[in-house]
Amino acid sequence: MTVSYETAKTQLLDAALLHVPFDGWSEATFKAAVSDTGLSPTVARAVCPRGALDLAVAFHKRGDAAMVAAVKAADFSQMKFRDKVAAAVRFRLEAVTDKEAVRRGATLFALPMHAVEGARLVWGTADDIWEVLGDSSDDINWYTKRATLSGVYSATVLYWLGDDSPGHMATSAFLDRRIDEVMQIEKIKARVRQSPVLSRVLAGPNWLMGKVKAPTRMPKMDFPGSWTAPRK
Repeated sequence: MTVSYETAKTQLLDAALLHVPFDGWSEATFKAAVSDTGLSPTVARAVCPRGALDLAVAFHKRGDAAMVAAVKAADFSQMKFRDKVAAAVRFRLEAVTDKEAVRRGATLFALPMHAVEGARLVWGTADDIWEVLGDSSDDINWYTKRATLSGVYSATVLYWLGDDSPGHMATSAFLDRRIDEVMQIEKIKARVRQSPVLSRVLAGPNWLMGKVKAPTRMPKMDFPGSWTAPRK
């Protein structure tokens, strides 16, 4: 039986989600998922060398993909840009099929050995949001937009995890406040740029920041690959 990489990972993730509420993103969960799917342990390790950690990453990226699809299907033509960003973050939260899985993931990525991975995932979510909304910045703003949104998204997720209000209305209000605060910062930055005195003072730093460019994006490529699982 031929099993593709993506199919095997999807099967493992779907199976793991049944065990995460009880065992977290742990080795016990990974072994249970392997048993439930009937995949060879060798195949499962080839797909997820880091075990449950790779499945937690896949779960997060699944949510990102669902958010991107929702934004593409939505009509944002009459919305202000700050409202588009807020809507994208809401879509990302709505893409979560299991809140406990996110809670367990937050615990996992709070561990020192996985903190960098967690930060990378949050940055990736912010990057996906800006990309799907059509961000075309190629200078220092590319970084500041994603760094700022990463902070807003992280704070909103933590608030959302403890929110039991109807329809997560409290989280929605929290998100709006955070974005309003960011917009105030942008207004202050605009005033600084318009000030002749401050413009001269910041001429050096601004010149230096002007040399910063967004990273070159490599085209996404599909690498074929499958293997034949041993027959039972």
